Formats: sequence, structure tokens, C-alpha cells
Amino acid sequence: MDLRDKVTAIIAEQAMLEPGEVKPEHSPADLGIDSLGLVESIFAIEEAFDISVPFNANAPEESDFDISSVAAITDAVERLVQEQHASA
Repeated sequence: MDLRDKVTAIIAEQAMLEPGEVKPEHSPADLGIDSLGLVESIFAIEEAFDISVPFNANAPEESDFDISSVAAITDAVERLVQEQHASA
């Protein structure tokens, strides 16, 4: 399972959907994920990829982590994973 599939699976699980139902252009809200579900998704992503996500649930618009769509979340995770490997 590649990174994109893994992120999609985590988001799908929070949305109680099958991964095939989650499209890159979907926002968390489109998938019925509320703020608590989003935080749980981010915790699951951090654990799955052993990264620290710069996300403030109290001020998501001020975070350096784009949550506007599944594609944006995946791209942000990809960058964080690359940064982690570069600094390791």
C-alpha cells in the first residue's frame, strides 16, 4: 500500500466509507468528517507515518497543514514524510 492509499484508507475509516468512495477532490466535510473526526484522522496519520503534523484543531486555518481536500492532505503528508527522511 503506497502513501496515497494509506492516507485515503485512514480518511475513509473516519468517514465510515470504503476507500474507493473517497476521491482526491473531496474535502473532509464532503465525507461527513467533523472536527473531532479530523483530529482523529490526523492522529492516525501521525502514527501510521511516524510524523508530527503541524495542525492546530482550534485554528485550522492558521495551520501549516492543508486540510482542504484529500489530495491536499496527502500532499502535505508526503512533504512531511520526505522532510523527516531528509533530517534523519
